[in-house]
Amino acid sequence: MKRSRRWKEAMADVDRLREYQLVEGIDLVKKFAQKTKFDETVELTVNLDVDPRKADQMIRGTLSLPHGTGKVVRVLVLTKGEKQVEAREAGADYVGFDEYIDKISNEGWFEFDVLVATPDVMRDVGKLGRALGPRGLMPNPKTGTVTFDVGKAVEEVKAGRIDFRVDKYGIVHVGVGKGSFEANMLEDNVREVMTTINRMRPAAVKGVYIKRVSLSSTMSPGVRLQLASSLSAEVAT
Repeated sequence: MKRSRRWKEAMADVDRLREYQLVEGIDLVKKFAQKTKFDETVELTVNLDVDPRKADQMIRGTLSLPHGTGKVVRVLVLTKGEKQVEAREAGADYVGFDEYIDKISNEGWFEFDVLVATPDVMRDVGKLGRALGPRGLMPNPKTGTVTFDVGKAVEEVKAGRIDFRVDKYGIVHVGVGKGSFEANMLEDNVREVMTTINRMRPAAVKGVYIKRVSLSSTMSPGVRLQLASSLSAEVAT
């Protein structure tokens, strides 16, 4: 893979054999992110010793980051009746039903990041599975995006609630903020994600569960982190 000059310069500052303390890793990634003209996303990558093909080892969940993601999240709510008013008052970007079902199915419209739907319309929303599923946009009760409490769902998503799931390689990728975030904000967000994943350890997994943790920005190499330093104090001890 061909790497940019900026990436190679950043790589010169990273010891690939070292696992950095969380605060050190954040400082390095913030340093890298400051060298671009846009506000880079900071991503946490967690390699797990799980087999996602087995239902009892599928790591998936939602959590609210203490300081949000720094990203403007566009929310579409598919519902009918009074719930549309509730969704608009909560700050949803798009609210409706038939018109948006048509736009997605016939026009290939996907100008939203999160889709929330009420249970009573899921039969029709389910027909969009082939279009929504591959993009990770299909609403799901487990992630809180199929609910009658649409106001609460919209507010939580806008405030920084994220969904995460392990991929087929046993890796979880989570955006934990922006390069412009203060270091303590990124630290809090990383600890929240790591502590949540650690608590989801499947009973079927023996021995090492979290194999490797790294932090990177959009244009930077990954910085390996010490596991203990990435967890909240009560879990680390």
